[in-house]
Amino acid sequence: MSVEADWFLRAHPDITTIEALLPDCNGVMRGKWLPRHKLAKVYQGEFKLPVTALSLDIWGRDVEKLVFESGDADGICRPVEGSLHATPWVGDSHGQVMLSLYNLDNTPYMGDPRHVLKQVVSRFHNAGWRPVAAAELEFSLVQHDIDGIKHTCPVPAGHSPIGGNTYGVDVLQTHAKLLEEIRRACELQELPFDGIVKESAPSQYEINMQHVDNPVLAADQIQLMKRLIKGVAAKHGLVASFMAKPFENEAGNGMHVHCSVLDDRDHNIFDDGGPLGTDLLRHAVAGCLQFMTECMAVFAPNYNSYRRFQPGAHAPTSPCWGYENRTVSVRVPAGKPAARRLEHRVAGADTNPYLVFAALLASIMDGIDQQLDPGEPITGNGYEQAGETLPIYLSDAIKLFESSDFIERNLGSELQRIYSLSKWQENAEFRSKITELEYQSYLEKL
Repeated sequence: MSVEADWFLRAHPDITTIEALLPDCNGVMRGKWLPRHKLAKVYQGEFKLPVTALSLDIWGRDVEKLVFESGDADGICRPVEGSLHATPWVGDSHGQVMLSLYNLDNTPYMGDPRHVLKQVVSRFHNAGWRPVAAAELEFSLVQHDIDGIKHTCPVPAGHSPIGGNTYGVDVLQTHAKLLEEIRRACELQELPFDGIVKESAPSQYEINMQHVDNPVLAADQIQLMKRLIKGVAAKHGLVASFMAKPFENEAGNGMHVHCSVLDDRDHNIFDDGGPLGTDLLRHAVAGCLQFMTECMAVFAPNYNSYRRFQPGAHAPTSPCWGYENRTVSVRVPAGKPAARRLEHRVAGADTNPYLVFAALLASIMDGIDQQLDPGEPITGNGYEQAGETLPIYLSDAIKLFESSDFIERNLGSELQRIYSLSKWQENAEFRSKITELEYQSYLEKL
């Protein structure tokens, strides 16, 4: 048994069940519950799952084309270092470990988004650089019952909420016990909780994560943070939803990513001592803009994701950039020159963080390598100055993704293929459904 596993079991004698977790292409955790004595087998490379577990659709259904072609062959699930922790929201009996998938010959399976991200990060390491990433993660805290979803924010009796009381400190008191339990659980799981704020929509909150110079670790932490938040909320009888657009007329849930790059002397390559940043920063921004539409199936991966992208709804609708401007898709925040960075504001909270970071970092690196020019920064309302628009339907985004040379070069043909097939299956399911609005509009009138 590994030192990590042995130490964990000695430190937690009451744990009887290990939740073995494998994030799929949708960012959904797949895997098994294992008895504690099976943890040694996981660390010895003796735990297997079909490689098609990574390409299940959002409902957990097989993509039959992939199953039949591969014969549903197994891969080896290996533990992610540092992910073995107790799960305090379940009680004293459960622990968890996150997994990554390898081929039977022990080479990385490149349909695993974690391996895809590691491959992109290696481009930076080969250049002598270390990308630094952090995320702002929005979620809705709601009640869900037979009557639908309901807000949990305080509202006047008999009325619907008007506004979200953005940055309201008193509102946080409504869920003080739950939010404090989230903080404590993050501490126990060594996750980089860096504060929580009330966001612009009713029942919407944002959790901030610390900057780390390891994007793979940052993505691991986002995956585990989302699971933790959902678990603690469920313990309190609520649903923590990272759905991109849970309420029709309110701002959706995004995941803004901040990124800078350090060289081998720990100097930020975007910092020139002034407020505008270096040419490398502008090349990086240009790469983000150049490849944004091809990456939209990653940044907005689900049918509901495209509900976010409406003018004035705090989500960008075109590839554009600016300094200290929250109406654009790529923002360069103000602040100390040493902290000069870009903020990518497109991705929803419903995304797979490994793929978001992979697409973002590959865009940055291609922009730098090709010395791309982002054009003039937007000043004022970016929604009113939009040029090229981002895709507004999942089907359009999938077409761009599956035919993209950029995606194939950077995320790999295997990931490109299995992800596209999974997303086409999801899109087809939604297209086959008739909504209540259609009945209200057409059933009796036509």
